[in-house]
Amino acid sequence: MEYVQERIATLHEFGGTAGRKRDLATAAADAVAETAVVVPMTAREHENPAAERILTELESLSPAPAAVFVPVRADADEIGPFREWLESFALPTRVLWCNAPAVERLLDDAGLDGRTGKGRDVWLALGPAAEAGEYVVVHDADARSYEADHVRRLLAPLTMAFDFSKGYYARVEDGRLYGRLFRLFYEPLVWTLSARHDASILDYLGAFRYALAGEFAATAALTRRLRPPRTWGLEVGTLGDAFEHAGFAGSAQVDLGRHEHDHRAVAGEAGLEGMSHEVAATLFGVLEAHGVEPDYGTLRERYLTTGDRLVEQYRADAAFNGLEYDPAGERDQLTRYADAIEPPGPDRRLPSWETAPISPDDVIEAAVSIHTA
Repeated sequence: MEYVQERIATLHEFGGTAGRKRDLATAAADAVAETAVVVPMTAREHENPAAERILTELESLSPAPAAVFVPVRADADEIGPFREWLESFALPTRVLWCNAPAVERLLDDAGLDGRTGKGRDVWLALGPAAEAGEYVVVHDADARSYEADHVRRLLAPLTMAFDFSKGYYARVEDGRLYGRLFRLFYEPLVWTLSARHDASILDYLGAFRYALAGEFAATAALTRRLRPPRTWGLEVGTLGDAFEHAGFAGSAQVDLGRHEHDHRAVAGEAGLEGMSHEVAATLFGVLEAHGVEPDYGTLRERYLTTGDRLVEQYRADAAFNGLEYDPAGERDQLTRYADAIEPPGPDRRLPSWETAPISPDDVIEAAVSIHTA
């Protein structure tokens, strides 16, 4: 257990008394009733045990959230059964079919067509969610250890006048360390950049203990100002926007304990290797927008040096805790991720809902029907 603070407020789980937990529940109860929860899913989450647990846990919240938006990316023959399953839970669920023909037409007509992915799916739900509640909580759908208390924990800082909060947790499963993209790509890359650039944005990005966690909460006002990238850079893009609109003083991170997630393979476009390119593009876009100009010609080698040092630290930590550890495999990941280090290219973020050329009602109308051919 530790109680170290960062440049942002860090709310720890000290294993407190039942009375303290009741105080937390009481303080956050009114906030839950004024909250819209967003849980993005794809076809693989249909009747998946992790997604089932999350929805069951959300059912136990008292009072119930104002709304639960589930943006779903699925084929036409999958969305009907998917919708029936989601609506079988005792929740105020609004299912948004993100790749419905009517949604595609709506975005195309508004000049917002382009790549699909997690970021775009969440963005489609953020506008309606910010209209439905005073607060918005976003959760991934692959956490097998999810608890309803996570909603209250993420909301707690918002009841203390913070505008943005992000979850952090330990990724230790099956006797080994996970959280690989964060540990072996994001963390050594931000450390390497911070060693050469004295920039507040790097201090901010480095203050989050699990920057790539998918769990965060924000006020509706801040949610309307987010400009997510379309794909896997969502988490980093959200931090970049939070830095601009909430800053150090308005941001907090909350201990969510220990998470068990579904895991992706490392290699390939659909694995962590492919995700690293999206995360890197978003990260470098955020940094360049705030005046940081990385030396891409030397950054890969400097990143690998930092990563190698971190591998030795993780090796020691794993040994201290009796965990399995594969230093050669971890260094192989460093090499794979290093290929993602390159200039970010054009800014293709989606607009904020404050400036979007469509309305949340437009999205709901286009995304709720499965009969829009």
